[in-house]
Amino acid sequence: MFEMNMVFFALAIPAVIFAAVSKAGFGSGASFAATPILALILPPGPAIGVMLPLLMLMDMASLKPYWKKWDATQAKMLILGAVPGVALGALLYKSTNPDVFRLLIGLIAVGFVIYQMVLKSGLLRLRSGGFSNPMGGVFGMVTGFTSFVSHAGGPPATIYLLASQPSKTTYQATTVIVFWAVNVMKFVPYAFLGIFTTQTLLADLVLAPFAVAGAWLGVKAHHLVPERAFFALTYVLLTLTGSKLIWDALT
Repeated sequence: MFEMNMVFFALAIPAVIFAAVSKAGFGSGASFAATPILALILPPGPAIGVMLPLLMLMDMASLKPYWKKWDATQAKMLILGAVPGVALGALLYKSTNPDVFRLLIGLIAVGFVIYQMVLKSGLLRLRSGGFSNPMGGVFGMVTGFTSFVSHAGGPPATIYLLASQPSKTTYQATTVIVFWAVNVMKFVPYAFLGIFTTQTLLADLVLAPFAVAGAWLGVKAHHLVPERAFFALTYVLLTLTGSKLIWDALT
């Protein structure tokens, strides 16, 4: 149970808008920042439960502008690989306590920032020429698992997609169709595991307009906003929220 008070909405509204802008305009790589923000004030279950219907709404708002502009082969490999990843995430959720999920969400958030810093330093380079189709399935499985745990499937999918050096729009369109499919997959196990509640659905009704508005802004920002500025803010948010969740889980 959680209380939908001023503190909740003061954090949830900007988090949802930020996630929608990222998802619709910048390839979903950082859209999971909303989950660790919500997990600061909610148990992990309600935090991911509030976000999934909103992410699905963002998916629907983003599909039309990018329709059929995706790489069909890469999308198929990621989607097929995500099936066992989602199943593994569901099994883990059923058998662990909330602190394990807080720790996982925090580690994924901070780990993503560290990975990006190492990449930008030149110590690590993305593979050039693209990965094989079987490797696409492996990346898809990781995408499905991290997406189930904290809606953080963007980073592994990004590594796989960017290796083939797609155009900005092809990359964005591929992430849109992939995460539309992955989020549909997650809906049924979320429902069976009791992650959705009356409260999470009521919160979704209030937050839905902000999700749609954020998706619209993201499509516009795709062509107007420098990626460097957007992701710099993302890394700060992920570091702060991820560190706090790790601390809470371990103390």
